Amino acid sequence: MSDLLLPADEAGLAAAVAAAHAAREPIAVEGNGSKRGLLRPVQAARTLSTRNLAGITLYRPSELVISARAGTPLPHIEAALAEKGQHLITEPPDTRAVFGTQAPATLGGIVAANLSGPRRIAWGAMRDHVLGIRFVNGEGEVLRSGGRVLKNVTGLDLCKLLAGSYGTLGVMTEITLKVLPAPQAQATIAVRVPDAAAGVRALSAGLGSPYGVTGAAVVPAGAAPDGPAETLAFLRIEDFAPSVAYRTGRLAEDLAPHGAVQVIEGAESRALWTSIRDALPLGARAEEALWRVSVRPSAGPGVLEAARAIGGRGLLDWGGGLAWVAGPAVPAAHDAIAAAAGGGTCTLFRAPEALRLAVAVLPEEPAPLAAIGRRVKAALDPRGILNPGRMRAGA
Repeated sequence: MSDLLLPADEAGLAAAVAAAHAAREPIAVEGNGSKRGLLRPVQAARTLSTRNLAGITLYRPSELVISARAGTPLPHIEAALAEKGQHLITEPPDTRAVFGTQAPATLGGIVAANLSGPRRIAWGAMRDHVLGIRFVNGEGEVLRSGGRVLKNVTGLDLCKLLAGSYGTLGVMTEITLKVLPAPQAQATIAVRVPDAAAGVRALSAGLGSPYGVTGAAVVPAGAAPDGPAETLAFLRIEDFAPSVAYRTGRLAEDLAPHGAVQVIEGAESRALWTSIRDALPLGARAEEALWRVSVRPSAGPGVLEAARAIGGRGLLDWGGGLAWVAGPAVPAAHDAIAAAAGGGTCTLFRAPEALRLAVAVLPEEPAPLAAIGRRVKAALDPRGILNPGRMRAGA
């Protein structure tokens, strides 16, 4: 492992980045290192961690706003919100099982990767709920974007730019998020369907209903070696208990033409969606590759067909628009899954290092977008010292 820099505060972090900029020395940026296996390996002699920049700096439950330092473990934030009956809107995944790590993800890491869970179909992506950030650019300057209120027009909206940049444009030090009251109850309708395409049709019917579906997934037969022998479509409803009971009953009636229906409630429903959120039904092994493929919902079943063709398996979330695929960690398998993504986005989410170095872990951008990206990178990190090579070779 490279030398580890652990600044105690924002000033120390800014000084460390400024020194690396002056020395033209690349640095790997991380929180707890829980997603070190994500995308390409960073080639850097030193690692800069934000794990000492931890703690909630502001929480106003009545205003639905929370601010925390970037190194704050996500479970700490979730626990503080739960005490006030609130939650993170997009239920970001717990990546420990996928990456085989013990330390939980940090707030900065989740925002930097723009990771969202099943509730994204109802409430948008993680970046949509970032109200403000403080960050250090590649020259060691401390910058701020956004604010701490729901309605703000403070400066350029760099929040959405840094969310999903994987630490290549700046090192976030503090993040402010919009939060919401947690639902009092939830229930899941499970529909037994003949295949994934029929499952997506059931999900589309549920999402097009007036009953406020907040989770829509298909777990195919054979998704895991010891998994169920039938394909199931799952639709979740969350709200006050009486509302959940009424809406679940009505939606179950509407979905009956799609297949046999079962209602799953309470703790069993919550456990199911935690499992789907974290891609656990796939039972992905450490030696396998794991892809995260975003496509139009109707294309989701095609991605699963491609997975079966390479000897892999998958499941669908986001109404069919997100496919998790586990399979052989070889270039040919990666090429097949990337081709199945068509005009969508295929991310090599986790794989042995040899594959991560050999293939494009993200799709190539159209030339005009790539040119804009280079200009943004040059403005925020002119010497390219932050996470070089994380997203693309030589970038």
